[in-house]
Amino acid sequence: MTKEFKNPVMKFLWEYGLITASILVMVAGVYFFKFPNHFAFGGVTGFSTVVSAVTRLSAGEFTFAANMVLLLAGFAFVGRQFGIKTVYASILMSVSLSVLEKLCPMDRPLTSEPVLELVFAILLPAVGSAVLFNINASSGGTDIIALILKKYTSFNIGTALFLADLFAVAASFFIFGPATGLFSSLGLMAKSLMVDGVIENINLCKCFNIVCDDPLPICDYIINRLHRSATVYEAQGAFTHHKKTVVMTTMKRGQAVQLRNYIRNVEPSAFMMVTNSSEIIGKGFLSN
Repeated sequence: MTKEFKNPVMKFLWEYGLITASILVMVAGVYFFKFPNHFAFGGVTGFSTVVSAVTRLSAGEFTFAANMVLLLAGFAFVGRQFGIKTVYASILMSVSLSVLEKLCPMDRPLTSEPVLELVFAILLPAVGSAVLFNINASSGGTDIIALILKKYTSFNIGTALFLADLFAVAASFFIFGPATGLFSSLGLMAKSLMVDGVIENINLCKCFNIVCDDPLPICDYIINRLHRSATVYEAQGAFTHHKKTVVMTTMKRGQAVQLRNYIRNVEPSAFMMVTNSSEIIGKGFLSN
């Protein structure tokens, strides 16, 4: 998901296009699956399901109001560290939910299968959040509270946000009944695991250690065809004591398939060790 652009305009369009798409995916999960079933997990949108049941505010209206208040608090307490990406994402989410309430009112769940809807209520926002986190953005909401707590207190932020979510889930037991409360509890437990899993899958790369006799065609293919780099060092077989060359390189999954097929053709006897990694830091991958 990480891309390098020499043109700052292209970089800007790419990042904000990703933010827009991610927020729309999150909004679809929240509005069509979370709100109608009263699933009370996941920050501001989780609280909104509880608040909408005990006040005259709709879930979308409360989300809009809460996000605007939190944005103001972010500017007041965090200042310059408060990212414009978060502002854009938070406003887009709030406006999108309000527009959907006007254009497509939801009086009941889409289906009669709450487990199926819970899956989408977890999956879609998790995918959107993972993409946002991967480009150093967020959808606002309780993430703003985390920024404020980080700057002014020594509280454990993860615990504080978990307790806030836990309060909304506990309230759902009393307001919506034990079935909805249990579904919300399951969603709360699965949410963070899903986000972590999606982030790892987005950043997943293949790390090669190739033991070969002739590294030149392999390195040429890596550099000129796949546009990656490699590290080459000499080695010696422990049994045969023959001199070997080890080529070490890392690339995305699609490129890894091409490299593996190429090596099988040019040097079938080459020994390849291919491992997965989702945290490669350096040029062409994640920034420090």
